[in-house]
Amino acid sequence: MKGFKEKADLIWRVADLLRGDYKQSDYGKVILPMTVLRRLDCVLEPTKQKLLDYLPRVEAMKESAKDIALNKIAGFNFHNRSQFNFDRLIADPDNIAVNLRNYINGFSISAREIIEYFNFDDQIDRMDDPKSDILFRVVKAFQEIDLTDMESMEMGYTFEELIRKFAEQSNETAGEHFTPREVIRLMVNVLFIEDKDILTQEGIVKTLYDPACGTGGMLSVGEQYVKELNPRAELKVFGQEINPESYAICKSDMLIKGQNPSNIKFGNTFTVDGLEDEKFDYMLSNPPFGVDWKKAEKIIKAEAYSKGMSGRFGAGLPRINDGSLLFLQHMISKMKPAGSRIAIVFNGSPLFTGAAESGESNIRRWIIENDWLEAVIALPDQLFYNTGISTYIWIVANNKSTKRKGKVQLINANGAKDEELLKEAAHIQLNAPHSTTPITENRFWQKMDRSLGNKRKKIAEDGNEKGIGFITQLYGNFEENEFVKIYPNEFFGYWRVTVEQPLIEDGKAVKTKGKPKADTSLRDYENIPFLKKDANGNLVSQTIEEYFDEEVKPHLPRAWLDHSKTKIGYEMNFTKYFYEFKPLRPLAEIKADILALEEKTLEMGKTVLD
Repeated sequence: MKGFKEKADLIWRVADLLRGDYKQSDYGKVILPMTVLRRLDCVLEPTKQKLLDYLPRVEAMKESAKDIALNKIAGFNFHNRSQFNFDRLIADPDNIAVNLRNYINGFSISAREIIEYFNFDDQIDRMDDPKSDILFRVVKAFQEIDLTDMESMEMGYTFEELIRKFAEQSNETAGEHFTPREVIRLMVNVLFIEDKDILTQEGIVKTLYDPACGTGGMLSVGEQYVKELNPRAELKVFGQEINPESYAICKSDMLIKGQNPSNIKFGNTFTVDGLEDEKFDYMLSNPPFGVDWKKAEKIIKAEAYSKGMSGRFGAGLPRINDGSLLFLQHMISKMKPAGSRIAIVFNGSPLFTGAAESGESNIRRWIIENDWLEAVIALPDQLFYNTGISTYIWIVANNKSTKRKGKVQLINANGAKDEELLKEAAHIQLNAPHSTTPITENRFWQKMDRSLGNKRKKIAEDGNEKGIGFITQLYGNFEENEFVKIYPNEFFGYWRVTVEQPLIEDGKAVKTKGKPKADTSLRDYENIPFLKKDANGNLVSQTIEEYFDEEVKPHLPRAWLDHSKTKIGYEMNFTKYFYEFKPLRPLAEIKADILALEEKTLEMGKTVLD
């Protein structure tokens, strides 16, 4: 993408005009709505005069008919019928406030509602000060920024860059508003790759939904992918967003691209499902990591208990401080019976948090036993703006291909092994400075030239040799290798059993009603996997009794199981599945490295002193 960084920097400089009159944390209240207004102004400019000339001909029409006619002249699903544009606004500095309001009121309802979500009228009042002339100077500064040549994707980048900067100024989390575009591209690639044949059909129409759509980045990348694959295909996008500024930006983007802006809903997805009766072909989301759902607790619990499995949250409720799996349950409720596909980003918690028969474990069990979990992709750490932790893409589908049925594919794309190779190459060069051994580039990520918050890495995007292309190939090939493991669904299940031992008094086991009484101080628990490896390394089923006889009885011959307390759990442990034992380096080798570093440091010191 060319130009977006330059435009974002130009817009960012306008914020200097607010210095002294606004706190840094409030700059976005002016800059974001003004950017939207200027973007709409530039888009409408080529047909502005034609529309004004046409106005007398629609004077007698009903408002709805008038909107349709004027939208057609404007060439978009919106228009502006005021006499003003940014050029004419700055031509009358003495009346800038009243003229700006007149200009905003001239937009058709769909566009005007977008500006209202910014509460921009309050900022017009605040800036309308003859002493500072701040309102005029801000409008003039935007009039000098041309956004005409910006493609929708570039504009999305521009908004995201601005939001990131404003989030940093106000100590908010930029990651709550948007997802790095390379992560979205990977998610979109994997989401659509199984359906390429379907999406290239003539006149195909599909739907895409994001329940936490932010500024609409995921929807835009999804739409772009389908258009590149098949220009005659139509992907209708839908979303819901709780942040008013992000919602307004997303809706304005939909408006400009010709999508139906009414498909984007405002509000909390958990408490008010704005698209309650809709089902979708594809779904993408990056819900906030570890989002607290206490504010929505009453409504969520009421739905879970009253509707059960016919509602959205019947499979289970996760702990109150992390509602990630609530988003996934909500999305699963939007799947079409004929088949839908979901890609969602989580941190590590939804993989393993929660003991057997806890809310999280029961949700995992429900998804896996229904054979909906298709793949989990472990991403590198330091990819996101607001956190340096590792993240995971879950692919969920209720129409798995034959080869994937009954199985879950795990892809280890975090680059940990490659990072060790990089360190090893650096070690070789340290001890042999003239060695021609190159320090190879990581296959999954690249170091960024400049950090953006906690984002210090990016997924490579060049072709099929590494990064996005390489990970997509790993997924599509569906073959085990050093980065890929494929397990049957049962592999992730286990029994949580209670092991009891007899209470001993005076050297004898105490009995109650003819049965040994349990010594609660000796009570223990075992997690028994549904599957085990046989002598040939193949996964085979095992029973609780088999495991108990082989693993427990030899050590505790008087122990027994309390079957009334047995629970079923499901979890995924990426680290364990991909773990490879590495022997410790010899002390002599470590000592040699330290001495080499000391020698190199001394040489550098001499160079500086000389």
